[in-house]
Amino acid sequence: MNLRKFRREEISVNLTPLIDVVFLLLIFFMVTTTFRDESEIEIDLPQASNEPMEQVGNPLEVVIDREGRYYIDKNLVINTQLDTLKRALRKAKGERENPPVIISADANAPHQSVVTAMDAARQVGLLRMSIATRNQNDNQ
Repeated sequence: MNLRKFRREEISVNLTPLIDVVFLLLIFFMVTTTFRDESEIEIDLPQASNEPMEQVGNPLEVVIDREGRYYIDKNLVINTQLDTLKRALRKAKGERENPPVIISADANAPHQSVVTAMDAARQVGLLRMSIATRNQNDNQ
């Protein structure tokens, strides 16, 4: 009678070839991947209307010159800070009930100036805003 315990051989899996294959696949995908340039991303921009906007009520006009200075109803705002702009908009609004705001910015005006004007108008409660453009055939 054989009373010795039967010893099983321990089974081991060699993972080295598997790691090599996964590493090679990773390198292959990294090398063959193409990256899109940001300028090639396709987006659908909105079209501007050629029709003149109908005049509604007494609009509040905000003009931004190339240096980023603000003019509200042809009056220069003393500085470009948000609080000053909000006070000037409240004063110009007066008793008018939600007048439309027309923002006319110079083509070379800083973009942040336009965003600040829109933000100030929204904080004051002026929600009807439009940005003025000129037709291509205008010579002004």
